[in-house]
Amino acid sequence: MIAAVSLDWMYSAISWILLRWHGLWEAAGVPDGLVLGTNWTWVLAIVFLVVTLRAILFPVFVKQIKSQRAMQALAPKMRELQEKHKADPQKLQAEMIELYRTEKANPLMGCLPMLVQIPVFLGLFHVLNRLSPDNQGTTRYGWTTAQFTEATHASLFDAPIAATFGSPASELAAFGASGGTVKVVAGVLVLVMMLTTYLTSRQMILKTGWAEDPQQKMIQRLMLYGIPFSLLISGALFPIGVVVYWVTNNLVTLGQQQWVLRRFPPAPMATATAPAPSETSPSGNQ
Repeated sequence: MIAAVSLDWMYSAISWILLRWHGLWEAAGVPDGLVLGTNWTWVLAIVFLVVTLRAILFPVFVKQIKSQRAMQALAPKMRELQEKHKADPQKLQAEMIELYRTEKANPLMGCLPMLVQIPVFLGLFHVLNRLSPDNQGTTRYGWTTAQFTEATHASLFDAPIAATFGSPASELAAFGASGGTVKVVAGVLVLVMMLTTYLTSRQMILKTGWAEDPQQKMIQRLMLYGIPFSLLISGALFPIGVVVYWVTNNLVTLGQQQWVLRRFPPAPMATATAPAPSETSPSGNQ
């Protein structure tokens, strides 16, 4: 029987970064009490958890852009293959794979930064989900009892960072929070999360254009439309602190993309190729 793999190391690493930033903001004199209904030391700790991780992943992000440039350089060869094997999809797929192997290009590299961040997101989701009055006294993942109790009652505009849009009334009562306030704060944040997720993908596609490869174009469509739409449903399950993490991550990504895309502009051959009429822009304008 295969033993379950423990993810405690990941939860402990995320908690360590979160607690270090909380301690730094506390030492810097940021108020621990409620200011505008917000415990800023904990909210800023989540924000700078994002900054820390994005700084670590920045080299991976640059590799993503370079890989996309390599895919654009292969566009003429891909069009030739598509024309040559348009009646044989299986042959076309095999030839495409061989082309990627020969040119050392990877169409999936565009998703790598997101794939790397998924474990971090799930880890933070797990850690914040444990912030509950029912778990008082918890000291797992490097937390002290005092830190856990303080974080459990930390709020953003009077909405607990551990609460969700769909938190039941009994749970909100334990937090001492108003259901209406939580729904307003969580709802606004989820909408901002959807918008910024869409904008990060749109910014990239506007700069680089739609992919020639059908597989890569499908990934672009999923990133542009599918993921933001899915957040309308799944966002209701995320603790408010996790939504703050996601929105901050999107804003940092927008800034990083702007810098990297200026540093590594699209190849001339990519900009000279007009996209299909139905996809002249990610917003659907014809």
